[in-house]
Amino acid sequence: MLKPAAALTAFVLAGCACNAAVAAIPVYGFIVKNTYPHDPQAFTQGLFFRDGHLFETTGLTGRSTLRRLDLKTGKVLQKTDLPNDVFGEGSTAVGDNILGLTWQSKTGYVFDAKTFTMKGKFPYEGEGWGLASDTKNVYMSDGSASIRVLDPGSLKEVRRVQVTAEGKPIDSLNELEVVDGELYANVWGTDIIARIDPGSGKVTGWIDLTNLLPREKRGTNSADAVLNGIAYDGKHRKLYVTGKFWPKLFEIELVRFEGR
Repeated sequence: MLKPAAALTAFVLAGCACNAAVAAIPVYGFIVKNTYPHDPQAFTQGLFFRDGHLFETTGLTGRSTLRRLDLKTGKVLQKTDLPNDVFGEGSTAVGDNILGLTWQSKTGYVFDAKTFTMKGKFPYEGEGWGLASDTKNVYMSDGSASIRVLDPGSLKEVRRVQVTAEGKPIDSLNELEVVDGELYANVWGTDIIARIDPGSGKVTGWIDLTNLLPREKRGTNSADAVLNGIAYDGKHRKLYVTGKFWPKLFEIELVRFEGR
């Protein structure tokens, strides 16, 4: 088994956690099970799996969209544009609706999950980054070390959870996904995903996706072409990841590094 990649150690030593966190918290690598096409023009902000299809929200002002995708071909089967003056962010499904955030407009949108018709809006303070949901809560990131917990009915904030590794806050939390009761979060600008206990906020594991798609194979020189996008098919227990402007989407299996 390979040793944990240097990227995780560098990430930790940069101040997002501490040396003890590297030693104490399990680290997972990956095996690629399948590779699929992904729109290289998609600035991926939110990604989730529902009813056999991938759903994605994309960002950039004037280019933000909500999309339904065919997994195997990457083809966009359905799309609606967000208002031209907003920068789209994360998304998740709640009941018959899809919720979508905006970066700095302090406004979220409620779409009909079938028609993509906009049904309403909801306000929040600060920035919107990532969204995920389970049967009881909606989880929202804002780029900090805090996860906001929203009531799925009113979409009002009911509490916040501080995300920590060995007592040290982990900030820059971005796209979110609930996976078997845990909250997975992309750490913006890195190839690292944090596995988080949504109750306590403690990091229970690090997923190191270094070299999943090396920068020279991303097809762009954009600094924004970073890992971002986690979707989980709970029925078939399949995990998918991609990145902003990435030409590929991957189904991966996690493998724990020996001794970690």
